[in-house]
Amino acid sequence: MSPTDTTAADAQRAPSEPADDRTAHDAPGAVRIRSITKRFGNHLAVDDLSLDIRSGEFLSLLGPSGCGKTTTLRMLAGFDDPDSGEIELAGKSVVGVAPYRRNVNTVFQQYALFPHMNVAENVAYGLQQRKTPKREIREKVAEALELVQMRTFADRKPTMLSGGQQQRVALARAIVNRPAVLLLDEPLGALDRKLREEMQIELKMLQQQLGMTFVFVTHDQGEALSMSDRIAIMREGRIEQLADPNTIYDQPASAYVAAFIVQQNFFDGVLETPERMRAGEVALVADRRSELAGGSRVRGAVRPENVRFAAADGDDAAGPNRALGTLVGISHQGETMQYLIEGRDGRNLIARRPLADGAGLRVGDAVVASWDAADVRLFADDDGPEQAHRAADENLSTTQISSHAE
Repeated sequence: MSPTDTTAADAQRAPSEPADDRTAHDAPGAVRIRSITKRFGNHLAVDDLSLDIRSGEFLSLLGPSGCGKTTTLRMLAGFDDPDSGEIELAGKSVVGVAPYRRNVNTVFQQYALFPHMNVAENVAYGLQQRKTPKREIREKVAEALELVQMRTFADRKPTMLSGGQQQRVALARAIVNRPAVLLLDEPLGALDRKLREEMQIELKMLQQQLGMTFVFVTHDQGEALSMSDRIAIMREGRIEQLADPNTIYDQPASAYVAAFIVQQNFFDGVLETPERMRAGEVALVADRRSELAGGSRVRGAVRPENVRFAAADGDDAAGPNRALGTLVGISHQGETMQYLIEGRDGRNLIARRPLADGAGLRVGDAVVASWDAADVRLFADDDGPEQAHRAADENLSTTQISSHAE
């Protein structure tokens, strides 16, 4: 992991860049957040959160509903002020500064286009409010519409546009005056899957072309993984892990992150050695040592794509990173097939394999499942049996495998 990335509690204590690097913090588009807290009545929405956002990066705030990501974005935009803490843009405090006086713009899930104005008039509105000369408005509007491939739609009213086209107009309106930071609050949530995937590509290309800082709020892991330079996984108003997508995916800092970022098979049990845990009759062995003490309650995780299986014979026995069971479900997942295996003790295991891997096997067949030590992650079971799954349940991403081992 690079020294600029943080995990779990470290993300709250340490900035993602050296604290004395004023050049980086003063750059246009650089955002520095220090110990911000926000309450709504008795509800603690954001809890002593610190974060550095680099100028020109695409950073996603990712987490389930109620984790504080939108509240954080609203404080960056100026719609809400923190109860305590500091927010700096390009090295200057913006706490208490009105939204229209900040060099930021916001794109919402609901595009809020003016229905009585055509596309060009919608995009020009902010420039007109700033008393920009008419010739400059025409040039900037044309340029912004060209960037989002909507120049030929300039004379149409929003009601004549598709959802994706309206999204492009909202983007053009937000970037027309070249803000230092563009804030995006689940802007693709109203689009269908195919259009959403297309817009993900277009958004990332637009951000790279403009060199603008994008702060993107989403609960969709695929969006965050595909577009972001870094991802901040949020939980109960704090940052659970801050890192690049590869690190988040391959080295989750906690069971909570592992559960939220991608579907997992979880095993709850006891740590026998620094590399080995026992969950009932299944032993999981990892290729990296745990820092937890022997006898600790732990959670092992294995992603479905890392689970292999084959027909079992009478001589097969359970062993390290192996489980015996029965194939009870098969479903088509496009380029892969998903298999549900019921263990001998009634626990379920999901495997996701290429189309040809399960050829010849049918529901009801006895199978032996296996996985490599490199694919095992061991976590402290300090989330309790339900909290890590609560994040997963938000996006239906996890099958829990409960251990009955004492």
